[in-house]
Amino acid sequence: MTGRLVLLSTSPRVAPGLLSGQAWSELRDAGPVRAADGHALLPYLAAEGIDVRTEDTGAAPALAARLVSLAAEHRSVVWLVGADGDPDLGLALGELAQRGAGVSLEMLPGSYDLPGARLLDLVTTMDRLRSPGGCPWDAEQTHQSLATYLLEESYETLEAIETGDRHHLREELGDLLLQVAFHARIAEEAPVDPWSVDDVAGDIVDKLVRRHPHVFGSERADTAADVEASWQARKALEKGRGSAVDGVPMALPALSLAGKLMHRAASAGVHVEPGDDDGLGSRLMEMVAQAQSDGIDAESELRGAARRYAERVRAAER
Repeated sequence: MTGRLVLLSTSPRVAPGLLSGQAWSELRDAGPVRAADGHALLPYLAAEGIDVRTEDTGAAPALAARLVSLAAEHRSVVWLVGADGDPDLGLALGELAQRGAGVSLEMLPGSYDLPGARLLDLVTTMDRLRSPGGCPWDAEQTHQSLATYLLEESYETLEAIETGDRHHLREELGDLLLQVAFHARIAEEAPVDPWSVDDVAGDIVDKLVRRHPHVFGSERADTAADVEASWQARKALEKGRGSAVDGVPMALPALSLAGKLMHRAASAGVHVEPGDDDGLGSRLMEMVAQAQSDGIDAESELRGAARRYAERVRAAER
């Protein structure tokens, strides 16, 4: 019978003891189980009475030959793949297989990354940067010092959306996500009322569930307008707001601010004329109102016109 060399891989983002049923079955039924010294699974397997011997991983070709020899002697041998995937060992085993090693090589994933698992890497990396021995620049940042970067990354993300550059959008969303992780890591160090990125994520999950009763509860919302009305009503109740325009950040760019205020008022059924005199400000408000009536975002339109103007300036300078 041809021996089997089973390469059991696990995700470093999943708790080491959380293995699939197939992985546990293979480990219990296997012959020799081998791993590098210090492998994360060793204490968990020892607790289950599974004997694991460690191997010197210094020379991949020699290790590959030892594992193949073991597999030829036994019904099956399991190698616990390291966190880096053991690329050198994989290449050495591949070369032996091409030369007719006489054993079958099988890959068995013992645990899988769930969607969003790479977010754990971001949290771990941010922790490393802020911890002693990390990056001096990252370590000295505060919520206040990072504010300008948050604003810049938000606008760069908006620009990627407006230009339709999906590759750029992916990059900018990463930069924006970094700001969330960075601020959460700083907050975790606060001596009074600290909170972490888990608290941030937990809060937004709770909010999404609470404000989508038509999805997570028994309420009905058949149209997007119904959903928005329900959202705003629940938001006003939760925050104790007395006006439809309470909570609109007045630091928004002027056209966005005007549009947001008008939208909030209209959603609440409050009808107020956009202009109150013959000044330029009132005329601009009236233009924003007309744009909304036509289904146009005035801020995006002006930004697009400004971008086209910049291109014309560059063309004129050539």
